[in-house]
Amino acid sequence: MTFYQTVKAIAQRSQDTLVQDAAGAAALIVMLVVGLHLPALV
Repeated sequence: MTFYQTVKAIAQRSQDTLVQDAAGAAALIVMLVVGLHLPALV
């Protein structure tokens, strides 16, 4: 099984929670960026 086929199979199996996982990852990135810029604002 190639890498692409593995990723595709995982995405199909976890389709219900894929959007929630993506939203969580985006929230973590936003918190990281805000946290890194916070000292410059204070």
